[in-house]
Parts: sequence; structure tokens; C-alpha cells
Amino acid sequence: MNEEDRACALGRVEHMIRYAIWSSGCSGLVIGVSGGVDSAVAAAMCCRAVGGSNVLGLTLPTHVTAPDDIEDAKALCRQLDMEHRIIPIDPILGSYRSLPGYREDRFLEGNLMARTRMTILYYYANLEGHLVCGTSNRTEYMIGYCTKYGDSAADIQPILHLYKTEVYQAARDLGIPKNIIEKSPSAGLWAGQTDEGDLGFTYPEIDKALKALQKNEWKSTNHVEERVLSLVRKSEHKRLNPPNLLGQDQVP
Repeated sequence: MNEEDRACALGRVEHMIRYAIWSSGCSGLVIGVSGGVDSAVAAAMCCRAVGGSNVLGLTLPTHVTAPDDIEDAKALCRQLDMEHRIIPIDPILGSYRSLPGYREDRFLEGNLMARTRMTILYYYANLEGHLVCGTSNRTEYMIGYCTKYGDSAADIQPILHLYKTEVYQAARDLGIPKNIIEKSPSAGLWAGQTDEGDLGFTYPEIDKALKALQKNEWKSTNHVEERVLSLVRKSEHKRLNPPNLLGQDQVP
């Protein structure tokens, strides 16, 4: 996609954001700003669409959050002229330890972090009369690298159509700070955690496989595609509405 096409696509995203706010009767947006590239691009799109004064950025760190991520989130919000609040969530996470049968497990705790953060975003969205803006990209959505009702929950998803490699191009187009673009992607769920380390492949490899699979009617031709395809199939439940018996005779 050339520069002109990317600019047109960005314009469509901005129109979508404005329409979502108008049609909902809300007054603005709340977004989690982690210091990573996905939330940076989504926040920039929101600010371009409705102005920074109508966007609230929340950074919700834990004791394992890298200090540089917090500083990058602060700098980004200053650059975008949007309100920014930092709310540590360790006290909330600590309360879960009183649950019967609670078990120390970094994957379980990572899901609790994601869902706790989304709960807080929705609290402030309710408080301010805003919508929650999500930060999920197409790559992670397709392979299920997200927490159901956690980071995948939102009222609007401005970058869900973008593969991770396309998010980086959008970041450059939008003038996102270089240190955000160049840092290793991480959900910040534990010390030293990286997305590509968890997945076992780089994002360019995964994006290439996803595009090839889609072109080839979801038939794999190499080990990378086979692994990616297995992730797509395993995570299908995350992309579907919950099974139900709701009939067509319900009041619309």
C-alpha cells in the first residue's frame, strides 16, 4: 500500500471512530496506553479523529512493568495532547490471592492482569461517558494472542484490520516516537517477557504465514504455516459469539 492509500485508509478509520462516538451518544474515548506500539497507534488515531482533549489515556502498571514503558506512555500522551493517568494495579491483583484455591501461575495471573485492566478502562469510560478503544491488531486477533474479555474487549477497534507489520508502518506515518517503534513487543506480563518469545516466531514470519494461508484457502505448505494455522484453529472461540439458542423470533 503506497503513502496515498495509507492516508485514505487512515481517514476511514478516523471517520469510523467519530461515527462510533456520535452514534453511541458518548463524549469521548478511554484507551489503555502501555508504552507499546499498538496502543500508541490506536491512541494517535483517536486523537486525530476527535482531538486529544476528548481522549483519556490510562497506564495501568504492575511491579513487573518496565519503567521505560511508563515514561514512553507519558511522553506519547504529552505529544498527542491527551489526558494521562497512571494507576498501579498491584493492590487489586493482590486481593485475588484471597480467592479459595488461588494458585501462583504467571499465565493465570497474566489473564487476571488483562481482565483487570479492561475492567478499570470500562469503569472510567462509564464515569466519563466515553467508549473504550481497543488496541488489538489483526495478527494477534487471528492467532488468539489475546485474553478473552481482557485486551480483546472494547467498544471500537481501530487497528484490528492491520497486521502487526502494518501497525509499524502506521506508527511511522503517524509520527510515533522512535523508541516506542523500536522496542521489543511485550505484553508486560512478567519480567523479560516478549511477544515473539512466547510465539516462537517473529511477527514478519507470522504475518507472511497468515497471508499465505488466507490466499491458499487455509492450507499450510510449511512448518511455520502449520504452526500458525494450529493457533488460528485453537483460538477460534475467541473470535466467535458465545454459543446460544437465541431464536429469530426475539424482539429486534
